[in-house]
Amino acid sequence: MEARTVCSPRIRPPCAASRRFKIVPPTSNALVSGVSLVSTLNLRTFSPAICRAMEKSDQVPEGRADWSQEEEIPESFQLMKSITNFALTNFLPIALLSGVALGLADPTLGCIANKHSLTQFATSGIFFISGLKLQDREIGAATQAWPLGLYGLASILLIGPFLSKLILPCQLAPQEFVTGLAIFTCMPTTLSSGVALTQLAGGNSTLALVLTVMSNLLGTAAVPFWVSKFFADGFGVSIPTEKLFWSLMYTLLAPLVLGKVARYSFRGLATYADQNKRVLTMISTILLSLTPWMQVSKSRELLLMVKPLVFLKAIGLGIVVHLFFLGFNAVALKIFSAASGSRMSSLVNKKNARALMIVCSQKALLIVVAVVEQLNGALGEPGLLVLPCVAAHITQIIIDSLVVNFWLQKDRAYKKIKTA
Repeated sequence: MEARTVCSPRIRPPCAASRRFKIVPPTSNALVSGVSLVSTLNLRTFSPAICRAMEKSDQVPEGRADWSQEEEIPESFQLMKSITNFALTNFLPIALLSGVALGLADPTLGCIANKHSLTQFATSGIFFISGLKLQDREIGAATQAWPLGLYGLASILLIGPFLSKLILPCQLAPQEFVTGLAIFTCMPTTLSSGVALTQLAGGNSTLALVLTVMSNLLGTAAVPFWVSKFFADGFGVSIPTEKLFWSLMYTLLAPLVLGKVARYSFRGLATYADQNKRVLTMISTILLSLTPWMQVSKSRELLLMVKPLVFLKAIGLGIVVHLFFLGFNAVALKIFSAASGSRMSSLVNKKNARALMIVCSQKALLIVVAVVEQLNGALGEPGLLVLPCVAAHITQIIIDSLVVNFWLQKDRAYKKIKTA
């Protein structure tokens, strides 16, 4: 079917010296062949009347919605969106504080969960997710940063215990609070929170994993030495080394390897882990919040027996100790970066520095509980020795979560400036 040019009597086609178009009234053939018709139309000159009609057609009559403009968003929706964004941005501290509040309000479920060793399952889950997210390039980056790994082990197992000599002269009633915090400084790094917080901060999680596993394995030998030397000279302190060793293997190393094997075996799972890092990180955060929930639930009765002012002083002392660790490691890394050569200075990058600051500043609650149980009351009431350690363990996680949140907001602001 042949397409013909259609136009009204007021539309004049462009003049050409070699071609002359004939005005043809619209027919059914032209309507049927609309595609060909549109494709063959040339630029036409419209009369002023048609232009005015087109302008009027663009105007929206009163009382009708202007769909070309965005509808006004209700204030309630904007409020919900702001609350959701705040909750997602501060998910870690909110989850931890919620766990503490829930343990204080109703300790029943927390005690049941602690009785059935839910802490070990939560820790295993965190390390399984770490293995699932672990990429080969991260392993290479951790291998290259071995000098920082040696510094981290020295900071955790050698430098940290000497701080206990500065804590012991402090006076609190009961004195077990001071002794418990001093013992706490001799411990290796935490089993789960250090790695989880490093992942949230965008740090070198592989370096954090290596420091966590190695410091806890070496801590089975280092902790008895420091406790015996600093707290009771000549007093034999024994730790169930073999039992603790296998517990660390089952809780830390086995889930980590299993997660890495699953990543290698199932490519779809690896792709899902890479594309849903935020979801996996939130799951790790929820698992991490179970620890303070169970510890507060278990210690609630003993906590209510202690004078609030005395316990607040113990909490304040624990906060000061943790802030000292953070500041010391930050300054040490600055000195290490400035004093070493260009190659070593490049190792102290943002990812490695964040991993070291978090992991080297935290102390493990699990091992301090095992140590206090083996003391058999030689250094005081076991419950009073452990209670300030529980508080220090929770406060160090909350403080570090706030530090991580500050780092993340700083990164977002930098990205906005960079893309602007």
